[in-house]
Amino acid sequence: MTPRFRRRTGLAAALAGPLSLAACGRHTVDPPKSVTQAEIDQAMQTPTELNFWTWVPGIEKEVALFQEAYPQITVDVVNAGQGNPHYAKLRTALRAGNGAPDIAQLEYQMIPSFVITEDLLDLGPYGAGEIGDQFVEFAWSQVTGANGEVWAIPQDTGPMGMLYRDDILQTHGIEVPATWDDFAASAAALHEADPEVYLTNFAPAQGAFFAAMLWQAGADPFGGSEGPDLNVDLTSPEAEKVARYWGELSEQDLISVDADFNDQWYQALNKGKYATWIAPAWAPTFLQSAAASTAGLWRVAPLPQWEAGQQVSSNWGGSTSAVMATTRNPIAAAVFAQFINTDPASTGTMANEQFLYPPTKAILEDPAFTGQQLDFYGGQEVNGLFAEIGTTVAPDFQWAPFQDKVYADFTATVGTAVAEKTDAFAAMEAWQQRIEEYAKYQGFTVRQP
Repeated sequence: MTPRFRRRTGLAAALAGPLSLAACGRHTVDPPKSVTQAEIDQAMQTPTELNFWTWVPGIEKEVALFQEAYPQITVDVVNAGQGNPHYAKLRTALRAGNGAPDIAQLEYQMIPSFVITEDLLDLGPYGAGEIGDQFVEFAWSQVTGANGEVWAIPQDTGPMGMLYRDDILQTHGIEVPATWDDFAASAAALHEADPEVYLTNFAPAQGAFFAAMLWQAGADPFGGSEGPDLNVDLTSPEAEKVARYWGELSEQDLISVDADFNDQWYQALNKGKYATWIAPAWAPTFLQSAAASTAGLWRVAPLPQWEAGQQVSSNWGGSTSAVMATTRNPIAAAVFAQFINTDPASTGTMANEQFLYPPTKAILEDPAFTGQQLDFYGGQEVNGLFAEIGTTVAPDFQWAPFQDKVYADFTATVGTAVAEKTDAFAAMEAWQQRIEEYAKYQGFTVRQP
């Protein structure tokens, strides 16, 4: 299970810099061992106003469903930004002791950083401990703690697959790569046949992609961390294999190293510069708008494997609904977080109207969802393929309690090395050193397996 960071007041108080959000002088909920159904019923019949921070467009539809079910509860939806701006505002409000929402959207990799500073409410006593079997295993593992705590409710996920240009591969007689060895060989053959085309792109600042590659390879750099004891292992054989693989492809000029999610990258997708995009389940919908001129040319396949015959994937992206420990309405907030992520109408809206890839088994097993044939992908049942891929994501992958800093250091080390065609594994060692130094400064005891 991923966020194994128990609440440690001493450590939180010792932390400096961006993690120094100790709960001194502010109201926080001391969660009960359990909440009775009578207490829940009473709370949900009491006029209450909740504040919900989220960046999902149109989520007011799901909120309306909740308010219809619980007419005494009103929910104020606030878009406080996305990514770093969202988290900066949230941490500022928590530090100040006022202005924080009752419920906030958090990405999976950010959960540990809010757990260790005592900012999240354990939802287990409020019924969340009973709903885990409604979610795919890896998603539920990402939101639960070592002692059974439930720190958030999964909202969407991003199991990894490979989007590819069927026309480009067919033109050059290249089969869809089934292994990473095949992928490297195909990269060489394609770039030799057409120097203007690369099999794929490696974005130097995309730490989330690289984390997914480590995850699939069996590397777990922060695995086994708990409380103030932080394991850091970015030089394991599995991690070394991933770094050398992508580093060597770049050194041989067999992949491009363009920055992603900008105009140049969108143009490259439309012009056919990249024959594949190693990407998560939310990417197919995104690509339909980002590369609209290529409609009908793309297909989807599972990730290439390190060993032939394996079926192993990983995850990139997705988020959750978490309740802040400062809420004065813990029951109503906990019920809300559970409702919008488990109610069939609400989760169906997220999946089919907002195109968030679902973590709930009910939708992932529904032929109406998995059987959708997408014209952009030649009529392929893309949702169904990613549902199968999701069952191959190993659940035991752990994030650092400062993953945003980990990603920034990735860009400065490994990402830069791949882009500049220098030693990527030496950069892994530099990445580890940066993380260790930062962790010690933050008050962690750093351990190496």
